[in-house]
Amino acid sequence: MTSQLLSRHSHREAARAAMPFLGDLSLPLARAHEICGNARRFLACVIAARLSGPVFWIAPGWQTDRLNPEAVGRLFDPGRITFLEPERAEDLLWCMEEVLRAGIAPLVVADLPGPPGLTSVRRLHLAAETGAAEGSVRPLALLLTPGDGGAPGVESRWHIAGQHEAAGPRRWQLERRRARTAPQKRWHMVPRGGQFRLEPLAE
Repeated sequence: MTSQLLSRHSHREAARAAMPFLGDLSLPLARAHEICGNARRFLACVIAARLSGPVFWIAPGWQTDRLNPEAVGRLFDPGRITFLEPERAEDLLWCMEEVLRAGIAPLVVADLPGPPGLTSVRRLHLAAETGAAEGSVRPLALLLTPGDGGAPGVESRWHIAGQHEAAGPRRWQLERRRARTAPQKRWHMVPRGGQFRLEPLAE
């Protein structure tokens, strides 16, 4: 029997694989990332389109904004989404934590009314690592927060806002505002041939 039963790599090291989502940009798996700005839901859908399998989308039951299935369908099959709509604010992150820990979905999105605290973010990291070690996938957690966000302890923070012009093509400004292994940077994100391309902006 030649199969290697033991490995020197820890579960945490195994969970550090990254998912490319736009050009050379990638997101470490089994970690929680924050997306803020007025186009945050759009970027979450762009990321979902790069993955296969179910997507859990958690949003407050009292929130009036809802994803438009027709718009989502231009990026990926909206039938992949399972919506969870807790009625209590404290249940939003609890639901996310439970889905991450189960390791059953490659992407878990929480559309939050505000940034969570450090303890909550740490619990999400641990839940995602558990899901990667014991489940069937290495889950990616996306925290969608309004305005400029600001959740402490996230693996990365991204800001995206539409910069569309009436007579010009659609485009968005994407900013990497925090990342453990990459500097801050800005791009224009523009559609090209059914995909999106990044054009660096001067710092």
